[in-house]
Amino acid sequence: MTRYTAKRLPDLKGQAAWNAILGPQQALPTLEGDQTADVVIIGAGFAGLSAARRLIQIDPSLRVAVLDATRVAYGSSGRNSGFMIDLPHDLVSDDYAGAGDDREVIRLNRQAIAFGRNAVEDYEISPDYFVPMGKINGAASQTAADHNKTYSEHLAQLGEPSEILDQKQMEEITGSRHYIGGLYSPGTVMLQPAGYVRGLAAGLLRDGVALFENSGVTSFAKEGVDWCVRTAKGRVTAPKVILSVNGHLESFGFERGRLMQIFLYAVMTPELSPQDIRTLGGHSRWGVTPSDPMGTTVRRIDTGQGGNRIVTRTCTTLKPNMAITDAHVARAAKVMQRKFEQRFPKLAGIKMEHAWSGHLCLSTNSVSVAKELDHGVFSACVQNGLGTARGTLTGIAAAERATGLRSEITDYFDRETRPKLLPPQPFQEIGGNMVIRYKEWRATDD
Repeated sequence: MTRYTAKRLPDLKGQAAWNAILGPQQALPTLEGDQTADVVIIGAGFAGLSAARRLIQIDPSLRVAVLDATRVAYGSSGRNSGFMIDLPHDLVSDDYAGAGDDREVIRLNRQAIAFGRNAVEDYEISPDYFVPMGKINGAASQTAADHNKTYSEHLAQLGEPSEILDQKQMEEITGSRHYIGGLYSPGTVMLQPAGYVRGLAAGLLRDGVALFENSGVTSFAKEGVDWCVRTAKGRVTAPKVILSVNGHLESFGFERGRLMQIFLYAVMTPELSPQDIRTLGGHSRWGVTPSDPMGTTVRRIDTGQGGNRIVTRTCTTLKPNMAITDAHVARAAKVMQRKFEQRFPKLAGIKMEHAWSGHLCLSTNSVSVAKELDHGVFSACVQNGLGTARGTLTGIAAAERATGLRSEITDYFDRETRPKLLPPQPFQEIGGNMVIRYKEWRATDD
């Protein structure tokens, strides 16, 4: 009998702040006893919920069950920075430019954005949780500004609009004199990631999808023509399984030694006072990604997204065993407090209300794992740090594969090779973190 057993379940540190600032949420049941379905989806993040939506678009009669190890919107999707980016955004490059056909990547990312927009309209998700406003690559040094200039030229060759911003324009937007310039591109959607995920879950419940939270899958095994998916208290039997667990794909035994298990960290201010807002100035909503992929991401949100707050995200840890500690979060929080005060000296003294970790998964050749892994078992994993757009696309692809459909999206993932093998331990962790530290030191946004 074929059996896949999870070596570990998700264990993220720190509160999922995007979820916390939205207040109480609807409690969903924990899986207990025996259930049956046509498709069972493991993981209720961007990929899993997108797969569920695509399945019932294809065939509304399908019985779909979704299992998540945590509460909905508490996992990595609810800890995401919330940038749904249409342009190439390759985190293992030096300047985000992709190694393949960037025009195809842009076209597919925009399909993901359109899919999300349709879900927002259909499920009546708050438009404050899905805001098409573009983003800025911030530059705090001449080297960073040169990166932006090169990237803008690359975008121009692709026929994509962008605008170089000077220091005054950056200060007018952010209230900060930290940035000497920026590169604005209009196509990014800014999510309130937990709000968007909550909205997807509520809409899927309305459409008859069964969602179970706090129901971590411990194993799944072939039993006759079906797969039996087991949790601590129950099981679901179905002929088809979709794994939308990103880096935890490796926990189930797939692509071992090929996936980089990465943890990022973020902090969020308390609600800014009216005086803080007047002192800071700038726009009430904006998002700045660093010109160097290893730099610092900053977002400002307002009351429609959970309060007038600033989010800072940086620091990276490679942990092949997917086990970090509260100390990792505490160390990163100290770094991010300093980076916040560098950018906003007028707000110095404000201590962060929330600090948290999020788990993402990369491959060194920037490919996903979106294919059939075993008969009737489909993956929507390895998002390469692009969980919002790439997660949506891999979820769509898994649903289409499971129902026998072909599309531009499935064809794209069909052409991808396997993730490359990584160095063996302990060289992978030691060497990988040395490279990360060097790239963070070299990043030019400080």
